Amino acid sequence: MNFIEDLKWRGALNQVTDETGLIDAMQSGEIGAYVGTDPTADSLHLGHLIPFMVLKRFQNAGGKAIIIIGGATGAIGDPRPTTERQLLSPEQLRENEKGITEQVTKLFGDDHTVIVNNNDWLGQLTLTDFLRDYGKLFSINVMLKKDVVASRLETGISFTEFTYQILQGIDFHELWRRHNVQLEIGGSDQWGNITSGIDLIHSIEGNEAKAFGLTIPLMTDSSGKKFGKSEGNAIWLNPEKTSPYTFYQFWFNQSDEDVVKYLKYFTFLGVDEINALEQESKNNPGGRVAQRRLAQEVTKFVHGEQAVSDAEKLSAALFTGDVANLSATDIADAFGGVPSFDITADKKNIVDFLVDGEVEKSKRQAREDVTNGAITISGEKVTDVNFEIDPTKHYEGKFVLVRRGKKKYFLGTVK
Repeated sequence: MNFIEDLKWRGALNQVTDETGLIDAMQSGEIGAYVGTDPTADSLHLGHLIPFMVLKRFQNAGGKAIIIIGGATGAIGDPRPTTERQLLSPEQLRENEKGITEQVTKLFGDDHTVIVNNNDWLGQLTLTDFLRDYGKLFSINVMLKKDVVASRLETGISFTEFTYQILQGIDFHELWRRHNVQLEIGGSDQWGNITSGIDLIHSIEGNEAKAFGLTIPLMTDSSGKKFGKSEGNAIWLNPEKTSPYTFYQFWFNQSDEDVVKYLKYFTFLGVDEINALEQESKNNPGGRVAQRRLAQEVTKFVHGEQAVSDAEKLSAALFTGDVANLSATDIADAFGGVPSFDITADKKNIVDFLVDGEVEKSKRQAREDVTNGAITISGEKVTDVNFEIDPTKHYEGKFVLVRRGKKKYFLGTVK
């Protein structure tokens, strides 16, 4: 399969301006494609991953990958469908640029990838240059018809965000001129901005100039919401914001209905292997073989092989209940979402500890559960009602992990 056929099979192609022309251009020699991202946060999230993976597929098909960090466009922000973006301070913008540049360098850090910042050219434009050299080439009538602009006309859109499509068009032309970039890749909501760039290239370089646009479906969760930080459910690529273990578990916990779609979107596995995993999932839905492979592949791409190994070791420890030798970081990652309560570093009788932490409703129930062997403290079963819990002996003195029964966990956090 060629690049386009592969995207179609994966369900990762939404629109393309000239499919035949793009395939011919790729076959005629090495051309460039780019994905841009504005540093509106200090980390990329899952919503960014699809276009970057499509860019990686383009690179694997023999093309050259170029990534724009929007140091200039990030100071403005592309229009949202509903409201104006809040402008970032120059200091925050620079900090965000640094974090995102480090991430894309890790994902694409090789000799065949170019990472640039559009402030290098947009930052040099004067207002009169912008209006004379570019403003005259854009029709207000056409700009008003772009989907993202049209959706804002009733509620209002600032001139700043209205002109964003011109800036993105300038980016495409600059990369076309500097790096032989003939393809821009983006989410389906970027179609209007992408075609503006193609129109600009044709206006300046002539209608024979080769320039193409390709969009991909926006990823949504099971309720249909877009994966992104504005939705409150972001899975970040920064390991300090979303730990590799949590990242791994996100993919491992995908449903059987979604796992094949995500294997196609988010991995570089081939047709035969994905089809085999799909059949395995149908034959043994409880085995989660497809989910495990999905988690392994995406975690390896984003965080590396060691992160996969660490996540699976932690998962195995939790499955067996062998949590005594986990680190404080492991405990924070794995049990951050369980019921928690504050404790001091002082020793305390186990019955009082369980009642004070609301693990048990009464001392009578606490004594009964301890005696019956239903209580485990930081991986060790306790059956003595006179046992004293010493928080300094557990997980670097930061946590005490309580398990009641087989699956109910509670976390005491030392304050």
